[in-house]
This record gives sequence, C-alpha cells and structure tokens, in this order.
Amino acid sequence: MASDGAAATPAKASPKKANLLDPHSIKHLLDETISDVVKSKGYAEDTRLGNWKLAIGAAVIAIALLAQFYPKKFPQNREFLLGCIALYVVLNVVLLILSYTKEKDAIMFTHPPAGSFNSTGLVISSKLPRFSDMYTITIASADPQSISANKPVHFTKSVTKWFTKEGVLVEGLFWKDVERLIDDYNTERKGK
Repeated sequence: MASDGAAATPAKASPKKANLLDPHSIKHLLDETISDVVKSKGYAEDTRLGNWKLAIGAAVIAIALLAQFYPKKFPQNREFLLGCIALYVVLNVVLLILSYTKEKDAIMFTHPPAGSFNSTGLVISSKLPRFSDMYTITIASADPQSISANKPVHFTKSVTKWFTKEGVLVEGLFWKDVERLIDDYNTERKGK
C-alpha cells in the first residue's frame, strides 16, 4: 500500500466503491485515488490554473449581471450591452482555450516536492476510452521545456484488475501501480 501508514488508513476505514456499469464512476474513483497517491509521495497540488479559471468565470458572471441590471433601459444602453456581449464571448473563448491547451486530460497539476532540486512539478492525466476497460495514466513534466523536465511515462491496464466483482477498489494494487509509475518517472530523471 502507501509508503506511510497515515495515508493507508482511510482505505481500511471505508472501502471505495464504484458502479462497474458506469465508466464515469470508475474513472472518477481512480482519478481521486491517483490524487491521493501523488500527494502521499510529497507533491503538493498546484491550483493556479483552476484559480485563474474561477476568476475568469467570476468575471463572466459579473459581466452578465452588469448587463442585466444596468440602470438604463435598452435603447439607451445599446453600446454598453454590445460591449458586455463581446466581453462575455471573449472571456468564454479564453476559458475554452485554457481548457483545450493547458488542461487537456489532466486530473492534477503539482508543484515540485519540498526540498527537491527539480524546478518543475508534474501533470498527471488519465484516459478511459468509451466502451473500453483499458485505463491509461500518464505522468509528464508541468514544464516540458525545463532543463529538469523528463520524458512522459505512461501505464495502461484493465480496470478489472483493480476492482472486485462488487465494485470495491482494491486500493493496495492500484496504489502500487501508481507509485511504481511515479518512481519510474523519478528514476528516469536521475538517470539523465
């Protein structure tokens, strides 16, 4: 299981269960567990991108509210409404561009571990294609152009290897696979 006992105790307290007929439920549970494993390995989550998206979303909402409750009626505030609509569209396009270029399939961005000489964190992404039981985990550098960046490593395995027939996640097996992938990424870095 996990390398320290504190991270392993929640799994014993309440087993994680997923509906085996729902691939979204399976992927969500596995993604959550990956996040727990990565945090237990000393990586802190980097929430900057999420915070930027929230700020842009709040600005979009503020613009919509301002356009709705502007004190003047329609014919007099036509230019103001057109400006609000244009700004609304531009900010939504910025959100889409952030999602498609930065996030992609990422489930977690991290900072480098504390006390590490690495200047870049990790991007952990996963895929569970439709009508497939093959789950792929990819670990890459958060800054691929950095000198401390490493080649991405990935791992593909059937989700049936990690779940019982009742839908309970066998966390020990899954944790070992994810920890091994993180160790492979870090070992390859040391070998540079």
